[in-house]
Amino acid sequence: YHYINNRVRVGLLILRCFLLAKKMALLMGMARSVLGRVPRAAVVGRTYSTTPAPAVTMLSESETMLKDTVRAFAEKSIGPLVASMDETQTLDRGILQECFDQGLMGMEIPAEYEGGNMKFFDAILTIEELARVDPSVSVVVDVQNTLINNAFIRYTTEEQRQRYLPRLATNTLGSFCLSEWGSGSDAFAMKTRAVQDGDHFVINGTKAWITNSGEAELFLVFANADPEKGYKGITAFVMDRDTPGLEVGKKEDKLGIRASSTCEVNLTDVRVHKDQLIGEYGKGYQIAIGTLNEGRIGIAAQMLGLAQGAFDKTMPYINQRQQFGSPIADFQAMRHQYARLAVEIHAARCVIYNAARLKDAGQPFVSEAAMAKLYASEVAEKTASLCVNMLGGVGFTRELGVEKYFRDCKIGQIYEGTSNVQLDTIAKNIQKEYK
Repeated sequence: YHYINNRVRVGLLILRCFLLAKKMALLMGMARSVLGRVPRAAVVGRTYSTTPAPAVTMLSESETMLKDTVRAFAEKSIGPLVASMDETQTLDRGILQECFDQGLMGMEIPAEYEGGNMKFFDAILTIEELARVDPSVSVVVDVQNTLINNAFIRYTTEEQRQRYLPRLATNTLGSFCLSEWGSGSDAFAMKTRAVQDGDHFVINGTKAWITNSGEAELFLVFANADPEKGYKGITAFVMDRDTPGLEVGKKEDKLGIRASSTCEVNLTDVRVHKDQLIGEYGKGYQIAIGTLNEGRIGIAAQMLGLAQGAFDKTMPYINQRQQFGSPIADFQAMRHQYARLAVEIHAARCVIYNAARLKDAGQPFVSEAAMAKLYASEVAEKTASLCVNMLGGVGFTRELGVEKYFRDCKIGQIYEGTSNVQLDTIAKNIQKEYK
């Protein structure tokens, strides 16, 4: 009985092997048939690169040099003034001028207009490194590069570029005036109106929560010139600070990024010539959307630098602080917390750098920009909060400055598109992909 049973098992095994071999032969034949229909040049005539694509966080020599230079400037020049600027809610004018002198305010502006002729990614590295020391100074540089300069490079005439870009690169801070009290996330519900009067436009309205407006000398103002067309009536105008009828109003007393000015901008019968129109009439919404998509990567970089700054100030202290005879960094509960923070900071950096490099490569990046801002702002809040916790009592004081990162981080989930707006943007693009 056992002999017969074993013979049957062997027979079944042989049969399975035979069927498998036959199947393999059939598949190989199909493969040869398919390859036979493919032009030979398409397979063997090509040169295939054996060099792997670089990791997204790998920096070139020039990028590394820029990162190190900005870090040294931030630590040496900005660092000693962070606490006083936060306390007085004032941006040090000397620091602002140094940012111009260092070439940080016109990074993507072409050299022919006295700019740095650099990449968008270089601006992102700069914003990150500045935020590591002071997110307030970082956002000043961020808005100048990713919103203001971006708009003037992409949407102006040659005459306007010659008139404004050298100023923006060397000595003039710009302000992006889009939001209003009744139009935040619904930015295109703005009430500011521009009425054409011959070769001029007369603008009336109030802009709210306008970054850099306290120090700005140049204002990019969005107003609806044809309300019956809805958002397609929105038009962008440029005007100087001393334009009659333009008044910088109340300065907000904020939770965080207190050295960065946030004010009302009141426009009362402001008369501007049609030559001050930026881009096409009725296409201001395209300028707003286009610049904000890039600006969101800038805010993500600010939040990344903030998280890294809080982490860098926390780790040395918990390695030295002893309880129960050991550094508190040795306790497993602490290790798990800062290990997870390190992972999330690294992940945020990968997402941000990828979005920035996509933009520089001319590839679609809208979803990646929204993902970067959404995730980095969440990582910043989590990192700053846990760093205060890990520092204990000293974290709750202003001694190490980590509590400032905790106050500064909250804005990351609000300005240049709330977290809900980012989620909606991501979801819309996912729907398009699967329809």
